[in-house]
Amino acid sequence: MISKSQLKQCIEFLPESFTVNELIDCLVLISKIDMGNKQSEKGETLSESELDEEVNKWFLGS
Repeated sequence: MISKSQLKQCIEFLPESFTVNELIDCLVLISKIDMGNKQSEKGETLSESELDEEVNKWFLGS
C-alpha cells in the first residue's frame, strides 16, 4: 500500500507537466520497491549463486 507521503514524493519527482501514464509508472515503481523491501525484511531473498542459477535458466533454458 502506498502512503500519502510516498505519493507526495512521487508527485514532487515528476516535472511540472506530466501524463497520467508517467504518474502510474512512478506509483508502480514505488509499490515494487516497497514490496521488495518487505520481502527483504522477511528474508525472502536469493543468494548471489541462487540468482546466477535463475538467470542461467532464463537464458540457457537449463
